[in-house]
Amino acid sequence: MEVTEDDDDDDSPVGSSSADQDMTTISHHSFGNSTESHDAFSITIIESMKEDYGLFVWPCSIVLAEYVWQQKSRFSGVSVVELGAGTSLPGLVAAKVGADVTLTDDSNRPEVLSNMTRVSNLNNLNCKVMGLTWGVWDATIFSLHPKIILGADVLYDTSAFEDLFSTVTFLLQHSPESVFITTYHNRSGHHLIEFLMAKWGLRCIKLLDGFSFMPSHKASGLNGNIQLAEIVLKL
Repeated sequence: MEVTEDDDDDDSPVGSSSADQDMTTISHHSFGNSTESHDAFSITIIESMKEDYGLFVWPCSIVLAEYVWQQKSRFSGVSVVELGAGTSLPGLVAAKVGADVTLTDDSNRPEVLSNMTRVSNLNNLNCKVMGLTWGVWDATIFSLHPKIILGADVLYDTSAFEDLFSTVTFLLQHSPESVFITTYHNRSGHHLIEFLMAKWGLRCIKLLDGFSFMPSHKASGLNGNIQLAEIVLKL
């Protein structure tokens, strides 16, 4: 991954102050080897140091995006929703390989939603952007019928786990044979995750070490105990 400072006014948020622009960076994330593969590409992300966490590309996002790339045949032509998308790298990769993608984040964070639209346009992708607050049952969530749900590092705040799992379960129930694919740091909340999966009638069908499938040049720049899980409804 290459990270460069944002010196181009054309990439700066519309109406942003010079101070805000000084806190903005552009990062480039490559998938595939352009010398070996005709379908290799790069995704450009706008990050902001002004935000607490919503506008950074975190390690879990890089791992999940790489998994989407490696599993690209699963994503072509299917409906995908990314929860808590933030900078939206996994969802943008899914769109690049042919998925119909809806990027979502907290309805109360307009600056994050605005940036999601901006990065979608920057990468010439036609992703839908939608405010979706976990555990809130408004018209937004009823319009979604994803085949694949993505979530990178959405399991970071234990106080939000209940709302997250209720939202994931609702989406899985509304789309038969759908799956929730998430990457997370294996923190102390692991047992709570297991409890909530049991409570909401979910089961894990795949659990991987996040570094087991990462190319060495990408893995070397990451740290932490990252796991990837695929979660479905219990039969």
